Amino acid sequence: MTPRDWVADPADVLLADGTIAVLRTIRPEDRQGVLDLHEQVSEDTLRLRFFSANREAGRTYVAHLFDPDNTTSAALVAVSRGRILALATAEEIDEETAEVAFLVSDQDRGRGLGSLLLEHLAALGRRHGVRRFEADVLEENYGMLRVFRRAGFAGTRRTEEGEVAFVLRTDASQEAVDAADRRQWRAEALSLRPLLYPRSVAVVGVRRAAGGYGHGLLDAIRSSPYDGPLHVVHPEAVTIDGLAAVPSLAAIGEPVDLVVISVPGEEVAAVLRAAGEAGAGSVCVVSSGFAGRTAGAEELVATARSHSLRIVGPNSQGLLLNDPGLHLNATLLHEVPEPGGLGLVSQSGGMGFALLDMARDVGLGVHAFVSLGDKVDVSSNDVLGAWMDDDRVTAAMLYLESFGNALKFARTARRFAERKPLLALVGGRSRERLERGHSGVSGPGVGVDALLTQAGVVACPSGMTLCETALLLTEQPLPAGLRIGIVSNTGGLGNVALDLVDGQGLDVVAFSAELQAAIPEAVDGRNPVDLGADVSPERLEECVATMLASDELDVVLALLVSTRLTDRVELFAALGRARTTRPDKPVVLVAAGALADVARGIPGVTVYNTIVGAAASLGRAARYAEWRRVADDRPVVELGTRGEHARGWADTRLASRAGEPEWLPADAMTELLAPYGISLAGTVCPMEHAPRVAAEVGFPVVVKVAETTELHKADRGLVRVDLRRPEEVEEAVDQLRGAFGGDADVLVQPLLMGHRVGVGIVPDPSLGPLVRVAAGEGTTLGTWDDEVLLLPPVAPADAARAVRALRLWPALVGSRGSWAVDTEPLEALVVSVGQLALDVPHLDDLVVDPVFLDAEGVHFVDIKAHLSPPPALDAGIPRRLASQRRTSAKD
Repeated sequence: MTPRDWVADPADVLLADGTIAVLRTIRPEDRQGVLDLHEQVSEDTLRLRFFSANREAGRTYVAHLFDPDNTTSAALVAVSRGRILALATAEEIDEETAEVAFLVSDQDRGRGLGSLLLEHLAALGRRHGVRRFEADVLEENYGMLRVFRRAGFAGTRRTEEGEVAFVLRTDASQEAVDAADRRQWRAEALSLRPLLYPRSVAVVGVRRAAGGYGHGLLDAIRSSPYDGPLHVVHPEAVTIDGLAAVPSLAAIGEPVDLVVISVPGEEVAAVLRAAGEAGAGSVCVVSSGFAGRTAGAEELVATARSHSLRIVGPNSQGLLLNDPGLHLNATLLHEVPEPGGLGLVSQSGGMGFALLDMARDVGLGVHAFVSLGDKVDVSSNDVLGAWMDDDRVTAAMLYLESFGNALKFARTARRFAERKPLLALVGGRSRERLERGHSGVSGPGVGVDALLTQAGVVACPSGMTLCETALLLTEQPLPAGLRIGIVSNTGGLGNVALDLVDGQGLDVVAFSAELQAAIPEAVDGRNPVDLGADVSPERLEECVATMLASDELDVVLALLVSTRLTDRVELFAALGRARTTRPDKPVVLVAAGALADVARGIPGVTVYNTIVGAAASLGRAARYAEWRRVADDRPVVELGTRGEHARGWADTRLASRAGEPEWLPADAMTELLAPYGISLAGTVCPMEHAPRVAAEVGFPVVVKVAETTELHKADRGLVRVDLRRPEEVEEAVDQLRGAFGGDADVLVQPLLMGHRVGVGIVPDPSLGPLVRVAAGEGTTLGTWDDEVLLLPPVAPADAARAVRALRLWPALVGSRGSWAVDTEPLEALVVSVGQLALDVPHLDDLVVDPVFLDAEGVHFVDIKAHLSPPPALDAGIPRRLASQRRTSAKD
């Protein structure tokens, strides 16, 4: 066998108890530590590992591992605070197979070391071409059996004479990635508990004289209702602002959960080291001067890792921990929002403060705020993982400017959004375009759009929209559908709301005669309902209760203006009473201006002061609810026979052209795309045969020049539609010949009707090819204005959610007087295009537009495909998909 260089980069990992360890390849200096591990475990543990309690077996194996001539063994150790906790080894059997074994110290069992070592050993094996692991385990070795069963790696097991033989594949299956993520999220919750729920706090960096960040933070903490132990550390002062000071963290006499550091940048490392040595659980570094992966930032991370310490910052603006049992304000914010269920994470402290101010203005309750700063350690992924199973957090909101690990974010965000709402605002999306002059078909941030949409994140364009949408998602149940009923005490407001909610993709349904008859004394009982300016509280209550009871509606939107003809407080109370009749349906009230402040106390009703804010929030909530209703599944990243053929075909074609890119002609497109279910409707033929072919296709027909390099045929007069007789086809052919400048093949198609959509592949500079599904009248990518972007591979659930996210969706299911169609053929097409994007990276631009969707399925009217040399690949998978293993506790 060929010798392999079994070396793995050190990886910081979270253990099951929330502490930090480092996994790395063994080094010559580890010999004594590995020997001590074998010597110190119990005889029973030794027997489970070597099937014998003979300690000489352990010593012999250690000698084998550290033999300089040994080139067939891989070995990883887990190290924490300078001690080796566990060992994992792989002994080569052949070029593709290795036998694995694990030894965990007795005192470190139950910390998840076996699972982590198996995960990282598999990644090391994959890198060196090892496809299978084999392991023999005694039936009574319950811990190791559990590790193999729960790892998520595909494989087999066989039991014989008290031993269980496992054969595991090393490839990173979706199950293995999911299992690793679940372990990580559970560990994050424990690791970040001292940060998110601190029982004691120390502030380092407060001047004796007033002023500065340290003083501001100390004042904020003392002004908040936090009643846990608070310590201020100063090397010389006895008291600061009447609070007794201690000279060092060690002098406190016991570990503190949270240390807030606000010292000059050059002193941070020493304070961090002191915090670790004093046993602190977490630190929030407000000090700046560490942006980027500088030596100073790396020193902070290394110090924290060696003491199992979590860091927020540097350059953080602090933490607001608003839980009713905590009430800790360690920020410079003057006024904080009311307690609630929203968790807020912001990469920018200033933007975080602005969002908190907006949250307070709209009445949005906040559970916690974390200012990430330079995020050398704790990231949004980590905080979301900690909040994943925290019932006190009912929704989360993010302000981000960058993604450290986009794929990990997508997985974490998706799992979070499957459980509770996740909203995001991403700033700086146009920066790349402004700095690099980007002018491609993909607008600024389209990759971010794809990432968020596919993960179920409710993306918002502004801070106020973010807070308004979060208000609805934290206060109301998710709507069961898109049907909305509007009621007001003035018809003008109802008409304005009608246009706005319709523009958000909601369905303002026409009431049945029965429902109209049940609405009491309305000026207009249709939808929107106008109850008149003199509506009584009793009439409003009866009307709203009737609408909520109807199975024709999923949401009720009320619009009330204050007049001298009614008591507004009584009207609001009546609305609240009606709300109690159906707590499972969202009820939203728009009360303009100062009236909103009066209305905000209505139980169970979410109040907005503008129709625009209410309509946009309802639209986003409804689309998120549609996303949640789709059953989840997982894509399979696998290059099958179809994919191998398609990639080989593309390689050959490009080679024949010496790598020169091209827009594929019709016959070549058919060859490449037909196996993926994509082929043009109609028949390609010479111009002179068009009348005969049109008769065979069946009138009416469309005739167009078939030349695929013509990207805007309609603009050039190369398309003729609705031709109903052979003579019209002959005349059209003559016109096409003149417009084209000579003879050419033409495509004769039936005149198709149906819902018009478009599907394609577009490049993104950071994430690679994206799959695009769109609706509207556009025949080029640049004019699509109702679209969803997806990262391949596209799972069936991703495709179904994408189609439901289109504003066209209500029309597809028969709303607004349109005809309902089965959307499964369109969803299957999106999945197929996603697989095509993976299988053939040479296809850097694909436009399948328009596609007509009718009762019989999908019909392809126009296709354009551009082939060019592919980007660099890693084992047949685009680079952004190849790096799925977690290598550190941060992004």
